[in-house]
Parts: sequence; structure tokens; C-alpha cells
Amino acid sequence: MRIAIAGSTGLVGRNVITAATAAGHDVIELAREHGIDLTAPDGLADRLAGADAVIDVTQSPTLDEAEASEFFTTVARNLGEAAKSAGVGRTVVLSIIGVDDMPDYGYYVAKLAQENAALAHAPGVHILRASQFLNFPGQMLDWYRNGDTVTVPEMKTQPVAVEEIARLLVELADGTEARQRVELAGPKPEDLDDLIRQVAKSRGDQVTVETVVESQAMADGACLPGPDAVIAGPDFATWLAAQK
Repeated sequence: MRIAIAGSTGLVGRNVITAATAAGHDVIELAREHGIDLTAPDGLADRLAGADAVIDVTQSPTLDEAEASEFFTTVARNLGEAAKSAGVGRTVVLSIIGVDDMPDYGYYVAKLAQENAALAHAPGVHILRASQFLNFPGQMLDWYRNGDTVTVPEMKTQPVAVEEIARLLVELADGTEARQRVELAGPKPEDLDDLIRQVAKSRGDQVTVETVVESQAMADGACLPGPDAVIAGPDFATWLAAQK
């Protein structure tokens, strides 16, 4: 197959390229670094000529609900209409577990808007709702640190390896996985603040980790997978030990 990857230069996108080529597929990269602005429709259909599927792993440049919603819905519409024009048969969108249960958390509202825009405009839509990446706690430690303290949302999560996300995205694109909507998570439920403490300890970093309830549903476990989720990859402790 020929698979177009929107957001190909990001963390997930790079892993999707690896997974797709390992499965024997050809790849079309869609990213600013390759001359493609996904927020504008011009030239997209031509770039998608000959593609069998599109995988959208784009990431909003902001966490603001209104701006992220505008970005995601614009990209989903442009990709979808271009894919239909180019005769693409299948679209795969990467989303997040729990987006339809957290109307009080802006970025998740934006991701749900992305899903709905893809369903409205794109051909053959399949959605992968994944848990947070295994490297997410480390990112949170870096992003939210203020001196010797880091304050993060209270969250229950079941983090998963980005390689497993990439693999399942490709399986949705080539039809190996046929379900229209799939959840993916790692093997063990965790508390985000505990994971951040583990990262800090592994770095030898003396930091106090505090939590705040930014979404009650998130704090109560809305980000955890359902009973039909695909469970794959190492747990966090195993993965963290391998990073040293």
C-alpha cells in the first residue's frame, strides 16, 4: 500500500514511518518540513494521488481549546476533502482515550472535535484512541516544573509505548485491524504523579510533585481503557529501567 502520514516528522509520525516501511508499505510524508501546510487545502489532493490510506497524527501547536479545535478541525477537513478527491479509501486518526468523557478539559474537547470533523469529511474513517505515551510523565516534569515543584493534573493513566501506537495505526490503515474505533493502552494502570516521581528519581532530580484536579473525570479514571482495548508493550517501570 501507499500510506500518507500527516504529521510525519513528529514523535508518533517518525515511528509510523518505521512501522509502515517494516510492513512493506510505501510512505508519503505530509508535514511543513516537506512543503505541505495542512491548514491550507492547496496541493493536498495532488500530494495524495495514488495513496490508499491517510494516517493523521498531527499535533496542535497549542493546548488552548479554541485554537486547538480550530487547528484540528481545519486539518481534518482539508485532509478529508483532499483524500476523497484523490480517491483514497481509508483514513486513520490518532485520538486519546476518554475524549468523549471530559467536556471540562479543553484539549480533549479539541481532540473530540477532530474525530467528528474526520467522520464528517474523510473517507473510510477509523479512530485509534490511545493512552498517554510512556514518555509523557517525563515531558510533564519538564513542561510544568516551577523551581523545585511541578504541579500536574490528577490523572489515572495506563501508558503505552509509542511504537505500539504506530504499529496499530498501520494495522488500521492496511486493514489488518478492521474495527472502526479501537482503544490501545499499556498493561498497568498508574497515577501520573507517581510516574513523574519515578522519572525524577531516575534522573536524580529533587523535585516535589503536586497535583490539582483539572478534570474530575480525568481524576476519576476516564483516561483508562475499556474492557475491549488492545493491551500491548511494557509497563512503565520496565520501560523506564531500559532508558538508562
